[in-house]
Amino acid sequence: MNWDDLRIIAAVRDEGTYAGASARLRIDETTVGRRLSRIERALGLRLFEAVDGLRRPTRSCEAVLAHVEAMAAHAAEIGRVGESLAGPVGCLRIASTNTVAEEVLSPRASDFLRGNPGLTLQFLTSSENVKFSRWEADLAIRLRKPDKGDFAISRLGDVKLYYFEPVATEGEPVLCAYPDELGDIPEMQFLRAKKTRARCVTDNVRVIRNLIRAHQAAGVLPEYSCADLLGDRRLRATLLPKRRDAWLLVQNHLKRDAATRVTIDWIRHCFRDLAQS
Repeated sequence: MNWDDLRIIAAVRDEGTYAGASARLRIDETTVGRRLSRIERALGLRLFEAVDGLRRPTRSCEAVLAHVEAMAAHAAEIGRVGESLAGPVGCLRIASTNTVAEEVLSPRASDFLRGNPGLTLQFLTSSENVKFSRWEADLAIRLRKPDKGDFAISRLGDVKLYYFEPVATEGEPVLCAYPDELGDIPEMQFLRAKKTRARCVTDNVRVIRNLIRAHQAAGVLPEYSCADLLGDRRLRATLLPKRRDAWLLVQNHLKRDAATRVTIDWIRHCFRDLAQS
């Protein structure tokens, strides 16, 4: 079945002749006859009968036409989708860590999506980087500058880091650290200088935050995940001298896409808003 062929059935029904359908669809009359014959062979049905010099649909043809008309209505609605949605249209996959998605992007996503009804965002969250070079994501936010690749890289800004420790506790607080593979990040550089053995090792920022919140542990958290802890008088917060850079990766073929440009601007606004707050 071919939609162009199925349209011919409706045209012949409406015009009553192959010549009329030919003029309406702007195709050759012999093409009209040939395509109708092809459909009849495929369906095993006779679609039209000659009555008083006109082509009249058979009962089988009327049943087929009911489906063709429904398809035509859907095709017309598809054509109007762009008219009904204001602004750019598209679905974009954004890869980031869990905490960036939860603390930086998602609190600001509702207003963005309501203001852009043609856009859909798919958040891909993981502690491991998606294979961006294999197009597993359209955009990615990284907290370490990636190696050069076949994609556009730009800096979003930097993220403040705070070292939290309980003001008063019995004995040494439990030190929380990140895995060895993250040894070059500012958080780990600061913690190694303390010469204290880490008793809790995780790449999950929420786990570290929950331990610190219990006032028995110490660790480093990014600013976007510790706003509630900064006002806790049972904790001492120290701003680290180094900050964590945030980077945006964009697939090259999407750089000039309208939906992508709007989404990039929104992500930048999220990080600017974070810095100002």
